Amino acid sequence: MVRFRSQNRFTILPPSRAALPGIFRNIAVDNRRQHDLLARMQRLRGRVYEADGAVQPGELTADGRHRLSVDERSWHVLSLDAAGNVVACLRYLEESNSTSFDSLWIRDVALAQCPIQGRKFRHAVELEMRRARSGRIGFGEVGGWAVAEDHRWTPESLQIVLATYALLELLGSCSGVATATFRHRSAIMLQRIGLAVLRSDGEEIPPYHDPRYGCLMQVLQFDSRSPNPKYRDWILNLGAELADGPVVCRETALARVWRGFEAPALTPVVA
Repeated sequence: MVRFRSQNRFTILPPSRAALPGIFRNIAVDNRRQHDLLARMQRLRGRVYEADGAVQPGELTADGRHRLSVDERSWHVLSLDAAGNVVACLRYLEESNSTSFDSLWIRDVALAQCPIQGRKFRHAVELEMRRARSGRIGFGEVGGWAVAEDHRWTPESLQIVLATYALLELLGSCSGVATATFRHRSAIMLQRIGLAVLRSDGEEIPPYHDPRYGCLMQVLQFDSRSPNPKYRDWILNLGAELADGPVVCRETALARVWRGFEAPALTPVVA
């Protein structure tokens, strides 16, 4: 397989400085830069989702951002063009410490309220949580996939997903769930990369209509250790790129407090 070499570069936004493993070598603690990149990512999502009819203008901020509370707690993989514009993004929410389905972000999807499939869906997700725990790997949810229109039919759509696989492997391997739309064949593309339809007692959880986003959706399961084999080398190369690439995180309030207590530098006395 011939790998496409993107002219864009990846940038990682972690949920916190403390969440970063030592493998990352290019870390910048910069509140302003982190806030700017997060806002650019949210504007990309707002523009793409509104054009697709997935969100209404009233659901966006005044400056066009699709802002979710979960964004501040998530990892974000961003693809930036030469001008610094975010042209693709994907989010991973780490939820390994969650103890039940009711504490997950995915609990609010329309399928969970279905009188027929809701209980099967809950059971399947909780089974994935237990599998991750027994395998001593992370568990979480992937979402927020958006690609700028002028990059949508390029390998950029594929690369942002593979880069997220690479990130999850750098974090020590993760499994979890994702909801995917059938718009632009997104759910089908993700299955070709390595995600699989979520199952309950051996039966696939069927697609469902989500009235909030106005489209047909599918719940998928992923394991970063098991991508489609034809993409494995590509993911390894992207992992090396991410480990050396820019990681921009914000300074925590506690860090600012401790910095305020730092002793002033001593001025040497010249006799």
